[in-house]
Amino acid sequence: MTSISRRVFLQTVGGAAWASAAFGSYAIALEPGFRLEVTPYHVFPRGWTPGLRVRAAVLSDIHACEPWMSPSRIRAICEVANALQPDVVFLLGDYSGGHTFMTQPVTPEQWSEPLSILRAPLGVYAVLGNHDWMHGPLPGMPSDDAEGVKRGLALAGARLLENDAARLVKDGAPFWVVGVGDQIAGPRGLPPTADIPKALARVSDDAPALLLAHEPHAFRLAPARVSLTLAGHTHGGQINIPYVQNRFARVFDDLVYGHIVEDGRDLIISAGLGTSHAPVRFMRPPEIVDLTIDGAAPLAATI
Repeated sequence: MTSISRRVFLQTVGGAAWASAAFGSYAIALEPGFRLEVTPYHVFPRGWTPGLRVRAAVLSDIHACEPWMSPSRIRAICEVANALQPDVVFLLGDYSGGHTFMTQPVTPEQWSEPLSILRAPLGVYAVLGNHDWMHGPLPGMPSDDAEGVKRGLALAGARLLENDAARLVKDGAPFWVVGVGDQIAGPRGLPPTADIPKALARVSDDAPALLLAHEPHAFRLAPARVSLTLAGHTHGGQINIPYVQNRFARVFDDLVYGHIVEDGRDLIISAGLGTSHAPVRFMRPPEIVDLTIDGAAPLAATI
């Protein structure tokens, strides 16, 4: 039998301990609290008007709380979004904190101020998420049926689309932004607030439409009339290792992260910015989605 020396054993155990500590420090402190990526997508959705190009900055799952997602960090994120010079900004829900591992909550009045610096010629549009309905600024705090979050969005200058639609015009070409309510957390135990038919009933002409939803399942519920769906909620799995990702894939029916195309229809799921359950991210850093929606078909590759 091969034996190992006490020194080698201690070196091995010590190395494992240092590796575990380094992983924990990165996953708990560095990646969720300091990293920020801008993830570009250029999509050519079916039914989009030829020649209509719209650039959007997409922010999702802020989950405001100290020290992980403080007002100053939210402001820094918004400054990065502004630097992209988007035509429009979309906010995809879950402004309220997502866990209790924090030093203090961040109220809607506090997170609304940094969001108010967002600038885009076509405006800022928002939907609500499940955490906004389920509790106050942090889990465990009483719910106010999202009234505080609605007030915060109004203070930030964002238009809330709760089963509603807005008709926008870029370079003379119209398009619709349709927003649905949350699909899993209605107020005080009532059914979920999402009503896709009601939202689409607000669309009054044949201009192309994109759908804002917190949870990605709206993608498979929306009719072909919707050219593109944007969603958050999953945090892209939050911890991007095989076991965790496989679990998320089962829970969310493979609607976890990135650009997904089914039956010629497009969905983009953001990894979001904050965290839920625990302030941990690994290989799925916070992100701003830098989205270009184009009506011109991509050029075929030449051989």
